[in-house]
Amino acid sequence: MRILSGIQPSGQLHIGNYFGMMQAMINSQDQGELFAFIVNLHALTSVHDRERLSRDTLNAAADFIALGLDPERCVLWVQGDLPEVCELAWALSTLTPMGLLERCHSYKDKIAKGIAPNHGLFAYPVLMAADILFFQADRVPVGRDQKQHLEVARDIAIKFNNTFGETFTLPEPIISDDMAVIPGLDGQKMSKSYGNTIPIFIDKKEMKKRVMAIKTDSTPVEEAKDPDKCNLFQIYRLFAPADRLAATLDLYENGGAMYGKIKLELLDLIWDYFAAARVRREELLADPEGLRAILARGAEKARAVAATTLGRVRDSLGLRY
Repeated sequence: MRILSGIQPSGQLHIGNYFGMMQAMINSQDQGELFAFIVNLHALTSVHDRERLSRDTLNAAADFIALGLDPERCVLWVQGDLPEVCELAWALSTLTPMGLLERCHSYKDKIAKGIAPNHGLFAYPVLMAADILFFQADRVPVGRDQKQHLEVARDIAIKFNNTFGETFTLPEPIISDDMAVIPGLDGQKMSKSYGNTIPIFIDKKEMKKRVMAIKTDSTPVEEAKDPDKCNLFQIYRLFAPADRLAATLDLYENGGAMYGKIKLELLDLIWDYFAAARVRREELLADPEGLRAILARGAEKARAVAATTLGRVRDSLGLRY
């Protein structure tokens, strides 16, 4: 079974990224053949700062490895190191109905939030489809909010297969209970686009500032609170051990939950959870050439697999003459 997914280097990695998709990817190393990549071409829809994108791409690779992704047990590369994917995206775009893209929730949500529309943002699902279909992925770990984009990839693959013959594997999503949408500081989905994240690799002073800014209601301490409607508790439950989670849940349901105290406890839980990853990340970033070499080897492996698919597509389309 071939599993594929990627992450954008469009800012600091946050806990929503980790619990939304990365943890599932890391765990999938033991479940099949894993293809993992840094989607720097997708990042161009929102990042137009050369130095930032270059820096964040390398940082994202270090983040992945530090958190448990093993380049010896998977194929890890940077999307832009295989520009052939853009050729496939263009070929797929000629078969993609406008209505299919116009129905995508992610694009409409971003525009509603004030993000300036552009063609790249609109056509994002086509490039995502090319990423997936290029490697004939069987399974794709995605958060529930990305499930529609995977359905778009399937629809495009079906249309291509119906038009030119069986060419692409139809991917299936991997969506577990642990991959629910993680709330941000303001209760919306945690997203770099919304500026409501808790980055994993920041100093403790800045992390404390973020955690203490988690929005809560004005219910008095002594009154019961609904944990399912509290974004603080939804984040807390990701990190708290079973005994602490049970004790805090009791305070919510029966009164006595002090938001400030819970936030301070959450700060320590997050800090300790990623302690080993912080050390490993510092080691990787101290040797940028070694990190680039890891990504270069991954790109070679990825290209070898993708070349077969691209050759079949070129034959199907009549691009060989």
